Amino acid sequence: MSAFFQTNLGIVILTLLESLALIVPLLIGVAYLTWFERKVMGAIQLRKGPNVVGPFGLAQPFADAIKMLMKETITPAGADKLLFTLAPMITFGLAIIAWAVIPVNNHWAIADINVGGLYLFAISSLGVYGIIIAGWASNSKYAFLGALRSAAQMVSYEVSMGFVIVTVLICAGSLNLNNIVLAQRHLWFAIPLFPLFVIFFISGLAETNRAPFDLAEGESEIVAGFFVEYSAMSFALFFLGEYANMILISAMTTTLFLGGWLSPVPFLPGGVLWFLLKLLICLFVFVWVRATLPRLRYDQLMALGWKVFLPITLVYLVAVAGVLEYFGWLPNA
Repeated sequence: MSAFFQTNLGIVILTLLESLALIVPLLIGVAYLTWFERKVMGAIQLRKGPNVVGPFGLAQPFADAIKMLMKETITPAGADKLLFTLAPMITFGLAIIAWAVIPVNNHWAIADINVGGLYLFAISSLGVYGIIIAGWASNSKYAFLGALRSAAQMVSYEVSMGFVIVTVLICAGSLNLNNIVLAQRHLWFAIPLFPLFVIFFISGLAETNRAPFDLAEGESEIVAGFFVEYSAMSFALFFLGEYANMILISAMTTTLFLGGWLSPVPFLPGGVLWFLLKLLICLFVFVWVRATLPRLRYDQLMALGWKVFLPITLVYLVAVAGVLEYFGWLPNA
């Protein structure tokens, strides 16, 4: 029995170390994504961006974190205190645990499971719960309206994203994300599935409530949306959750369409640096879109998801499956 417990204890410790090796750089990355966004938007708008705290403003994220930690967390008198407190934790926690199956290099994932695609489906579908709970528990009409908007938006675009992911899984013949990357050794899926690549990225903008789909935070009509009543670290967790989801969507785009860690140059080896470079390019596009495009009306947002993206992804899914079956390229065909 002692050997059994020692073995299991070793597995637990190893898993914890692997988790820390992923979570710590991810949290630092989330912090510096805020700096990166402000710098890029400053350059686009002919401003300097953060430039006071530390050289080039590099200490600004830590100054913001200290400020948030020192502020008082205020809970509205009519709020459901337990759910009000849990909501930001759920949102941030789901954004972190989804990373368990993302391979940053060959078999470099905390959980290199054969159903990684299904795992991402499950986690992304749970993300809406934190937002709905926050809107309802705040006992505020503005927060509740923002939560309803965000829930409808996320559910609508999850359908299109699901069809896109299923199409990629059919092409790769596996639910394992590591195998999906290896299936792109000769040709990235972004090339033959280019319309789906664009739809997936745009749907990612809607999933993360980013401009031009930030209707849940419409300052002109609902003040700030589902987190209007939050302050201090509770607000910071929602803020960090949004940026962690941005990095997650960029990582999913890189894994599913851009060859993951594989090198685009034939004579150069692949590795983590290629994965990070592709990730940064996707994040730059996130920021670029925010700085250049105006917010859509809500009816335009829903019409785009249901009347444009859904039919295109459904037709593309059937067409790709039909072509692969006809030519005998489907796995086990």
